[in-house]
Amino acid sequence: MTCTSSGDPAGSDWRDRAACVGEDPEIFFPLSDLIAPDAEASLARAICRRCPVIIDCRTWALDHGEDDGIWGATTAVQRRAIRRATTEPLLATRRLRDETEEVSS
Repeated sequence: MTCTSSGDPAGSDWRDRAACVGEDPEIFFPLSDLIAPDAEASLARAICRRCPVIIDCRTWALDHGEDDGIWGATTAVQRRAIRRATTEPLLATRRLRDETEEVSS
């Protein structure tokens, strides 16, 4: 998003190269994901789509459970869906493994 790293030039990271640097942060935090999410998020998502670090941004938001704003051209609702889609198969595999271990015990 519009935040930068620690200010140390040697500590430069993906956020320093983001297309949103210098943009109004309010663009990336629409009032609601539920009320016309596409209308309020469209400008932010357009900026994200031309960003050279879109994947780094999206990955950071997913890894850190960011539940507000537009990150890597995704809304909070989209990121929650991505997290569910990526964790549910793991949970199902763990349950199956646990059930198999119980039967063999």
